[in-house]
Amino acid sequence: MTAIGSTNRLQRDALGLPQIVASTLANIAPAMSFFFGFGGIVGGAGVAAPITILVAMVVILFLTNTLAEFSKYRPSTGSFVTFIGMAFGPAAGAAASVFVVFGYVVAASSVVVISGGWAHDTLKLFLGIDVPWQLLSLIATGIVGVLVARGVALSTTWAAIFFYFELALLLIGAVVMLVVNWGHLSLAPFEWSHLSGGLKGIGAGFPIAIYLFIGWENSATLAEETRDARRNVPRALIIGTLSIGVLYLFLAYATEIAFHNNAAAIGKSTIPFVDAIKASAAGLLILAYLAGLTSIFSSLLGLTNSQARILFNSSREGLLPGFFGKIHPRFRTPYVAMWAYVLVAFAIVIVFGWRIDPVDLFFDTGSLGTIPVIITYLITNLALPVYMLRHHRGDFSPVRHAAVPIVGTVLMLFPLWGLIQPGQPSPLNLFPWISLGVLVLSIAYGVVLAKRDPDLVRKIGSYVADADYEPSSGDRR
Repeated sequence: MTAIGSTNRLQRDALGLPQIVASTLANIAPAMSFFFGFGGIVGGAGVAAPITILVAMVVILFLTNTLAEFSKYRPSTGSFVTFIGMAFGPAAGAAASVFVVFGYVVAASSVVVISGGWAHDTLKLFLGIDVPWQLLSLIATGIVGVLVARGVALSTTWAAIFFYFELALLLIGAVVMLVVNWGHLSLAPFEWSHLSGGLKGIGAGFPIAIYLFIGWENSATLAEETRDARRNVPRALIIGTLSIGVLYLFLAYATEIAFHNNAAAIGKSTIPFVDAIKASAAGLLILAYLAGLTSIFSSLLGLTNSQARILFNSSREGLLPGFFGKIHPRFRTPYVAMWAYVLVAFAIVIVFGWRIDPVDLFFDTGSLGTIPVIITYLITNLALPVYMLRHHRGDFSPVRHAAVPIVGTVLMLFPLWGLIQPGQPSPLNLFPWISLGVLVLSIAYGVVLAKRDPDLVRKIGSYVADADYEPSSGDRR
């Protein structure tokens, strides 16, 4: 392993388990994700839509196993890029750095656009103030950039505050729905007999259900700043996935009860949870809008903190231009990568946001950005058995390091197919081709870079979270 200078290091031991769990949950943004996603899941599965969410949670847990295992052996801010590069070589790592950063920044633009769109609607509905949503998106972007650049502990604390406020509002709203509609309580939402179309019904809403969990991987990129990363990062991955899954199931159940298990009515609603609150207790409608506001903002904080670190680490290890690898001398944050990341996401919004409604742009950028992210999940799953056999053969478990990731890969093909299948309306039909084009360019970039820099193989994964960790013989490259 190459010697690592302290000037190239992020702030050590700045975060504990509660902080990285909160950052993960904030990144997932349950209010934002559930508000816009649940109607589509019901459209596929009918009354038993919660079963689709449950299946999605199980599939994400397969992926969680992969990232948790990698993080036990080589906790790294590079996350997917480091793991893919160490398994398949420097060309693959360099290609992954371009491909996944593209996916993440496009997906991040969906949160940027909805931050302005939702704030605009909230101000107009409750205060009668009409502020251009583009301006509100700019304000949100600027505040997030300042917070994340000034320290991981500061920004994570604020993300946690907003998330737990959001969580309280969601739970209050859901409980009120159940109390007001107690006469309609039943187990129908969890009964297979109420599942429209059986497995086909699950498959119809499965890509959306998987999207609800995007961000579950947040804690892996915070490894360098996390105390006892080899233990706490895997725990955070599992706790975050299970917690958000249980929350979604509860919100789904409460929403369906509020609609009296009328799947057709839910399908016609743009935002079922908000309409359920309005029907159950109109005076509490402000809670749903505030939950959306805090959810979106905490998500923007969480994803910028997490995903920009992949850009930073890829630059630090020579996979991307060194400009993005700079660390703030006082706050020990990757401030250049963070500002570049969030400003590019904002630029995407400004370029396309003048002609497209914020909600439509939210769905379009979210769909496009999710394709590279899911493909990266798949490749990382396949990388685990290769990595273990190459670097830790003595610890290799056929079940944990081969069977589980392979099954997870197969299961993730279903939501990927839902995003790339032929016959989709415009512009969704273009997104698979755009993603394929970026993938081809990423691979070409990786091949050229690996040939130009023979030393690249030693750079990938050189920044382990606990630099003073003394590796065993099997841990040496």
